[in-house]
Amino acid sequence: MMLSIAACVVVLGGAAAVLSPLLSDIREIFVDSGLSDSYLSLIFKAAAISLITHITCELCRDCGESAIASAAEIWGKACLSLMSVPLIKSIMEQIWSSL
Repeated sequence: MMLSIAACVVVLGGAAAVLSPLLSDIREIFVDSGLSDSYLSLIFKAAAISLITHITCELCRDCGESAIASAAEIWGKACLSLMSVPLIKSIMEQIWSSL
């Protein structure tokens, strides 16, 4: 199990190094379009939570702990739902102000 976790950390580190230039380009696109930087931050946080949750669930399943994997999936979905509340609130405010 420790070897699997170490391999995942190495792969994620490599992916982060490769994706770093792409992320800076995406950030420039958001800044140029006039969208708030908080939206971009929210998207990156949601992607990170999704990836971490997926890796955690797969590691748990590999160890034969399907109940813990299911609990981790529920936790990840709950975190994503809680993170989306400010975004939904902002969208609703914009809709109501335009009416």
